[in-house]
Amino acid sequence: MRHHAAPTRHIPAVLTAVLGLTLTALAPAAQARTAPPAPPTVAAAFTEAAEEFDVPRDVLVAVGYGESRLDGHEGRPSQARGYGVMHLVDNPRQQTLREASRLTGVPVGTLRRDTAANIRGGAAVLRARADAAGLTGAERDRPAAWYEAVARYGGSSDDRAARFYADGVYDLLVQGVHARAEDGSAVTVRPTAVEPDRGAYADAAPLVAAPDYPSALWVPASTSNYKVGRTSAITAVVVHVTQGSYAGTISWIQNPASQVSAHYVVRSSDGQVTQMVREKDTAWHARSGNPYSVGIEHEGWVDQPSWFTDAMYRSSAALTRSIADRYGVPKDRAHIVGHVEVPGNDHTDPGPHWDWNRYMQLVGGSSTAPPQLTFSSYATLRAGSTGAQVSAAQWLLNAQGFNAGAVDGDFGTGTAAAVRAFQTAKGLAADGTVGPKTWTALLSAGARPVLKQGSTGEAVQRLQRALTAALARTVSADGIFGSGTAQAVRDYQSARGLTVDAEVGPATWGALQAGR
Repeated sequence: MRHHAAPTRHIPAVLTAVLGLTLTALAPAAQARTAPPAPPTVAAAFTEAAEEFDVPRDVLVAVGYGESRLDGHEGRPSQARGYGVMHLVDNPRQQTLREASRLTGVPVGTLRRDTAANIRGGAAVLRARADAAGLTGAERDRPAAWYEAVARYGGSSDDRAARFYADGVYDLLVQGVHARAEDGSAVTVRPTAVEPDRGAYADAAPLVAAPDYPSALWVPASTSNYKVGRTSAITAVVVHVTQGSYAGTISWIQNPASQVSAHYVVRSSDGQVTQMVREKDTAWHARSGNPYSVGIEHEGWVDQPSWFTDAMYRSSAALTRSIADRYGVPKDRAHIVGHVEVPGNDHTDPGPHWDWNRYMQLVGGSSTAPPQLTFSSYATLRAGSTGAQVSAAQWLLNAQGFNAGAVDGDFGTGTAAAVRAFQTAKGLAADGTVGPKTWTALLSAGARPVLKQGSTGEAVQRLQRALTAALARTVSADGIFGSGTAQAVRDYQSARGLTVDAEVGPATWGALQAGR
């Protein structure tokens, strides 16, 4: 017995060794089986989040599509500091991003960047709004019952604007959604006839026609976000892109903490226009351009051309045409400009995907944008000269009706003939050379409004460029008549024997436009 016992005692050790080797060999396969699952597609994330929080999936998709077109923009915030597909907001008045983090236990940083987490966070907030509205389990099964929750999700404290937001979501349910999400997955909501239960918003007055443009709706901006009145006449229209949704932008302009506004906002899907600031008042949209321009925001993102729909172009162009006709604004690219083109601004909108040729054709004006006109000094140009300053001279000659031909930066015989014709008209020596006097006359040409310290706009820029040429020193052409411009005007007036008062009236304009 003892003879056979010894091998028996060694069997566990042998088995242990064999099992150890087997487990080691199997470890990679076991690890592969327990690897974390791939993140869900955007389409699946909507389904999972809707089931988890007992939110109708189509309502959740409609809210997300209305906010973002199902693009999280790689975690970049909207103008209203909203993040992701569900536009979870982090601004002084609305804190749905933090609320979503509290409800789901997901860190704020993840909710900003991870689309599936963001959708889950949006579903949690929407469910919280439903609970606050007192929806029962049975009511939560009916999309029509979610109207109040959707209205509150939009974040507006104005019942009319909240109803406006919810109506937009329910319009999407009726129309249906057929979209490709950022990951390529198809997200579809079949058109459904939904008659929403407006509940507390049933008595909210519908939005009325805008005071300046009756085709628009009227949703007034917070009085903290614009200035009553103007210091300059309206001489330009500035085109913006919201970097966010239509409803989100309207809500943000109503937020007194935003300190921004625009006169109008245009919706992507159908070109609907909302006015938020009276044209007679100064909206805060383009820094130095605020006093003399009307600002139009367009729903979308500068890097996504799909937002710029035919309906948006046509509606916005009709609005711009109306503004230009009512205020005598020339329908050209010197006066209808992008935010990026306004001096002293650091924005890039409307960006490379905005079709200026198409837009200006719809406005009924010229689509040719002016070349660079502002330089620290202006060189003497003659036949054979080339470069950016030649292009500037050619453009200015053409704008004044003296045919210099193509704006190509090449000073040829056609440009020389146009220069001589311009010089003759202004009483200058017709030598075909663009020197200080001809530059001064060219750069100052145009309307002659009375300008003084505090004035702003295109006319101030013309003045500043002309003074740079006339005085042979740089006068900052920022469109703002500050102390530096005032001193330059005094120096010019003194040197030309004019009354030295630092104001640019008929006499000073006349001297500049005569090339003195």
